[in-house]
Amino acid sequence: MQITNTILMIRPVQFRMNEQTAVNNYFQEDLDLRNSEINRRAQEEFDAFVSVLREAGVEVIVVDDRLETDTPDSIFPNNWVSFHENGTVVVYPMFAENRRRERREDILERLEAEGFRIDQVMDYTSAEAEGLFLEGTGSILKDRVHQKAYCALSDRAHEELFIEFCEDFEVTPVIFTAYQSVDGQRKPIYHTNVMMCMGETFAVICLDAIDDKKERKNVLDHLRADGKEIVPISEAQMHAFAGNMLQVLGTDGQRLLVMSSTAYQSLEPKQVAILEKSSRLIHSPLDTIETCGGGSARCMMAEVFLPREKA
Repeated sequence: MQITNTILMIRPVQFRMNEQTAVNNYFQEDLDLRNSEINRRAQEEFDAFVSVLREAGVEVIVVDDRLETDTPDSIFPNNWVSFHENGTVVVYPMFAENRRRERREDILERLEAEGFRIDQVMDYTSAEAEGLFLEGTGSILKDRVHQKAYCALSDRAHEELFIEFCEDFEVTPVIFTAYQSVDGQRKPIYHTNVMMCMGETFAVICLDAIDDKKERKNVLDHLRADGKEIVPISEAQMHAFAGNMLQVLGTDGQRLLVMSSTAYQSLEPKQVAILEKSSRLIHSPLDTIETCGGGSARCMMAEVFLPREKA
């Protein structure tokens, strides 16, 4: 299956702008507020977002972050872990040293307590010693049905490691570099999932971010060959996090497309009409999280595809 009904989310306790990630996440901005106020606002946005998801029928497993670890980006768990339908958990190497503290074994124990089966853990974190990084489903967009994986290379997504991942999971790699304009320069976008969203029947993508015409054509050829309806977004819409969406299952198997209110409000009517053919669009305000964290709705949701233990 391409999408799931179950999501893991981490409730923040020390959310703030992370200076270690700001060096190559150009979506981040500081707010002229105390860190305690930034965290309070982020918690309010987080709780409201969880309520929106649960009301739509999504199963949300919430784990509280730990104060003692001082992990300002813990609200984005999809970068350090992914959960697969064959019972495999993957743990990823992280660019920022303070993000490596987000990795917690007790979270895996919580999922097992919730009735999910974990058969093995694949750990790529030794690559950190070599300066190689691959930040989970931030870096990797999987088309699970067609066994492909898309990756925009950056400081947080190394080609060598991505190819190793694709070989381990027997998926076809689709590799490119995506850029954004920063102070008049074109710089690599830190994560694939801020410029691209993979749905069952569609793909939202900022084609303008792929400067190399051959790479852009290759991405389009793969998407079209797999029957995806392509929904292009502009670079301005990408900066409003319109690429940072996730399709999930809600009540009675209804398809939902989840995003922030900023992302939703940036969409044009014709884009909304295309997306509503396959999903009900739901959104929640995430302004503080987006501004300080440089990530949005999709980054906050770690999909759980693990099999359930038999009763």
